[in-house]
Order: sequence, then structure tokens, then C-alpha cells
Amino acid sequence: MMKSFPYQPSLRARLCRAAVLLTAGLTAQLATAQMRPLNDEELSATHGQGLMAMTNSSYGGFDFTKVALDADITLSANFSNLRLGEYNYAPRNGTGADIDMSLLQFGRSDGTEAQRLVHISNPYFEFVYRNAGDNAAREVIGMRFGFDAISGDVGLKLSTLSGSMLVQGQAADGSAITLDSHTDTTGGGKRWDGSCTAPCLSLANLGGVTAGDANGPSRDFWISVLKTGVQFQAPSGTTQLPDAAQAGIWLNWRDKLQAISTNGVTPPNLPKVR
Repeated sequence: MMKSFPYQPSLRARLCRAAVLLTAGLTAQLATAQMRPLNDEELSATHGQGLMAMTNSSYGGFDFTKVALDADITLSANFSNLRLGEYNYAPRNGTGADIDMSLLQFGRSDGTEAQRLVHISNPYFEFVYRNAGDNAAREVIGMRFGFDAISGDVGLKLSTLSGSMLVQGQAADGSAITLDSHTDTTGGGKRWDGSCTAPCLSLANLGGVTAGDANGPSRDFWISVLKTGVQFQAPSGTTQLPDAAQAGIWLNWRDKLQAISTNGVTPPNLPKVR
């Protein structure tokens, strides 16, 4: 975890190592397949696509290099006590971290078999550089990690959020309530404790989200690590620009999110009993 400035080489190195290990693990599995020659007829009937795709783009004075894994993944996992971006931030230090998440669960064990898994499509890393005519003057600004699509039940317990988040919910009396970081007019979503003026859904009362709906998956989940603010481009398959990401750790997630609970209770995610 970071102790000084939010964008430290040690964090970038860990994220890059994780990407390399993930790629190596997947390609190692592919390498075990036995290869054989194909004749002309077999070749003409064969279609293929690379496991990874890299694209370059420019926007808002920045250059972007995106490395995407062309894969559909199902996941059931639990994480606890995640604190990202630990450093002193005088305007609003909060709990001392950009994101303070005591619980993150992919899937739940108290529902149907399908609810045990969260579905993710095309995870990616995107690296950001300051646009400069002179290559020697190019500067690495940071990176982000995200998914082109995610659907399923995700348990969440957040004490502090730096980011842009929108969740629709239902109060105990059946009325509609909303969690929206846009209501944080003081800090603009930076180290927000999730408090709001009733009627609303606070971070303290959010027990998790169902990502996606009958119209499709949620398409704008990503976490960035930046040393200056960046306006990212619209998520794949959409035209709506996200809110500009601030410096430090920033989480974006606003598309098709419905609260699992509005009383702070997170559903269990226990392994199957064999």
C-alpha cells in the first residue's frame, strides 16, 4: 500500500506483475494443446483471433495504450480489508485512503446456482501518457484496470470512496432511493464517506450491487491510478463519457447497478459443501 504520493512505482510494478502472471498462466494452458498441420480445406474453414489485443488512441491531450484480454471469465471470490491509495490528503483525509473497502465479494451462496458466479468480459489495462511531440518529453501519467462488461451479484462494504458511483435501491417502505457520488458537492467524490441527505442510500447502508439487468451487463467498471486528473473515453459499446478521474486511486462504476440490500447487510459467499 502507498504511504506518500498515490502514484508510486511499487504499486505500478505490482499491477504489471499481476498482469504478466495472469497472461502467463493463461498462455501456459494454451501451450499444452497438441499442434498438428491443417490442409487447405481445413484452413479455409478456420477462423481465429489473438488472445490479447493492443490499441492506441489519443484524447484530451493524453495518449492511451490499451491491452485487453479477449476472454469471458466467471468468478467467485472474496476479498477483505482493501485499502488503496494511502497518503495524506489535507482537503479531506477521511480514513487515510482513497478507497477503504472492508469487503468485496464476487458471487453469493444464498441464492441460485447462477448467483454464485459473476461474469466478466474482456478485462483490460490501459496506460496513460502525456501527449508530447517529442518522445523524450513523454510522461507516464498512470493506468487503469477494468472490464468491458460485468454482470452478477457483488457484495460491497465501503467506508471511503474516491470515484464516481451510482446505485439504484429500494427503501424498507418500498420507495426508490439512490446512492450517487454526484451529491458530494464538497469533495467531488474524493474520499467521500457516502453520507447524504435523506431520502437517499448511503455507503454505510449499501450491502452490495447487482451489476447488469435485462438490457445487458454493466459496462463502465474501472479503477485508475493517476498522478493527475484524466478524462477517459466512453466505455466500449457506449457513447457516454465517464466523469473525469481525479489524481490518486479512482473507481468508476455507474452503469446498471441495483442495490442488493439497503440495510448494510452483505449476502454470504461461502464455498460449496462437498
